[in-house]
Amino acid sequence: MALPFLEAMQARGAKAAKPPKRVAFFYTPNGVAQQAWHPKELGHNFALSPTLKPLEKVRQKISLFTNLDRVKVAGTDGHAQAGACYLSTAAPDELSPAGYPLKRTIDQVIADVAGKSTAFRSLELSCNSFTDNRESVYFDNISWYGHGHVARSIKDPRKVFQRLFNVQEHQANASVLDLVMADAKDLQTKLGRLDRHKLDEYMDSVRTVEQQIERITKRQVDIRDLDIEQPEKLWTTMRRDEYIQVMGDLMILALQTDLTRVSTLMVAPERWDTPLMFEDVFDKPIRHHGWTHNQKNQQVLHDLEKLDRFHMKQYARLVAKMDAIQEGEGTLLGNMMFTYGSGLSSGMLHVYTDLPTVIAGSAGGLLKTNRHDQHAKGTPIANLWLSMANLMGVKTDKIGDSTGPLKGFLA
Repeated sequence: MALPFLEAMQARGAKAAKPPKRVAFFYTPNGVAQQAWHPKELGHNFALSPTLKPLEKVRQKISLFTNLDRVKVAGTDGHAQAGACYLSTAAPDELSPAGYPLKRTIDQVIADVAGKSTAFRSLELSCNSFTDNRESVYFDNISWYGHGHVARSIKDPRKVFQRLFNVQEHQANASVLDLVMADAKDLQTKLGRLDRHKLDEYMDSVRTVEQQIERITKRQVDIRDLDIEQPEKLWTTMRRDEYIQVMGDLMILALQTDLTRVSTLMVAPERWDTPLMFEDVFDKPIRHHGWTHNQKNQQVLHDLEKLDRFHMKQYARLVAKMDAIQEGEGTLLGNMMFTYGSGLSSGMLHVYTDLPTVIAGSAGGLLKTNRHDQHAKGTPIANLWLSMANLMGVKTDKIGDSTGPLKGFLA
């Protein structure tokens, strides 16, 4: 079951005369089964492919983009690079010490601007229910402050809830910070120049936390009105669809209450060959990654397509929930850019060309919807990230290997 506060969310309208724009990313691992993904039609009101069929009820609010690529850099694992570098703003020749084309990701670049007026710059979530630590951090996180500095995602819905809505805890932290600031001021007159510089940097960090707490407490009225309840079940005992929907509900609530305007939701990590159960889809745990390398087997391919539809169904449910939340004269979805994507197109071939990309929402009416735009082969997906960043207020004309804003993106 999803969180019970969604009915209250639907009944509540936003107070702002002009609601803010938000951006969120829904990431699925290991690519998609190609034939069932690609529609046969282009343009407006195109016929949905089998994998996209779950979007039928919200098709007027979505757009599909094809032929968007990332350059694959040799020397690192294909899955690790696919996940960690999916949103990277690095050009192919901008390699981190670990060999990845990885630096600050586009969500964090957007958060640098959009996060100035919200309690949380961004919110990073993951539905990784694996209990074994099989893979490295590069397989399990799509958001990065820079190379070597991961914006680590939260896997436990209860911890997400506590971070977002435990106002008493935030107020207690504010009291502790007051004492820290008082002690720091007493020290200032006793320190040398270098130590004073270090202390000033530390105090700047404390002030940033204070500002965050202040923004959280300002949202208390809205949060109380929503009558929010903490998720009861342990995340390790949830059904797969339940886990994704609970985390999605928390993301939606954080966006709706303007606690943040930027979020990522990683549905599962890349590769990670431990078997995973998908209730009501398969009768036993399956290995998603292993299947992608056995697609010549027709039964495996059929099952892989079922798994892709399962993921699309979860995305479509969240899109519908956003569209049911009234906000001013429109809906939350109408002020969103909610992206479905993967860092691989074909998991079998480990290729980064023609990445699966869907966007729901119109960013306040600025985007065309209900369309399939097929771009020229070789178009960098960085062109899309650039266009989205510009719409969110980021003033730049270059991101990574972008060649300009994505053609035809705006209405």
